[in-house]
Amino acid sequence: MEYIGYFSSILIGVALGLIGGGGSILTVPVLVYLFTIEPVLATAYSLFIVGLTSAVGSVGYFKKGLVNIKTAIVFGIPSIIAVFTTRALIVPAIPKVLFSTDNFTLTKDLFLMLLFAVIMIFASYSMIKKDKKNSMEAPQAQKFNYPIILLEGAVVGIITGLVGAGGGFLIIPALVILSKLPMKEAVGTSLVIIAAKSLIGFFGESGENGVNWQFLFTISAFAIVGIFIGTALSKKVDGAKLKPAFGWFVLVMGIYIITKELFLK
Repeated sequence: MEYIGYFSSILIGVALGLIGGGGSILTVPVLVYLFTIEPVLATAYSLFIVGLTSAVGSVGYFKKGLVNIKTAIVFGIPSIIAVFTTRALIVPAIPKVLFSTDNFTLTKDLFLMLLFAVIMIFASYSMIKKDKKNSMEAPQAQKFNYPIILLEGAVVGIITGLVGAGGGFLIIPALVILSKLPMKEAVGTSLVIIAAKSLIGFFGESGENGVNWQFLFTISAFAIVGIFIGTALSKKVDGAKLKPAFGWFVLVMGIYIITKELFLK
């Protein structure tokens, strides 16, 4: 299983490099099902892996001038505050057992995995649906809908803090629609936001779980290799055409997690 896990870690980076998002949503299932890490710790590890991989992936976008610093700051600040607060205060406050009946017990681990699966299903929809506009690359005068951007940044931060996913599937459409960024610039800016909030969220951990740094850096290294592969492939393959197929895969994974957690244990 470990070898499959390492290969899957490469795919996380490939997806990030090729389609600009979605790869991070595979990280928690890889850690839980292939490396048998318990879900709460897996969400923390995912923050580090996703954050470091996104940081490396954003370098190329910086070099090409495809990162909008102002947008990253406006969207990133509420997101960073939300993810840090979630990891430092909210996640530790969730009880080990939320409720229990004669036939069913909702534990903290089960709650996080089910929440993650639901988010995967929502993410798959955003990947599968066809964009109504094909003119997203056309330059537009940038304007900020500050209340909505701040609210969405906070919501994305909370989701990231709870389930350890970077949230690129939410951030990229938000940047295109709310900040009027061209798609490629939205992808580069998204990677910077994901890197900052994920890494800061990781270091907001309460410290109740020990960290296996060797394991973390090993998985991150495989994911970073993947993002270089994905970036190289993006020059030859249209990531937009692969995005729906990846979305269907994410949908199947989300349904599988719900089925496994509720019925196959």
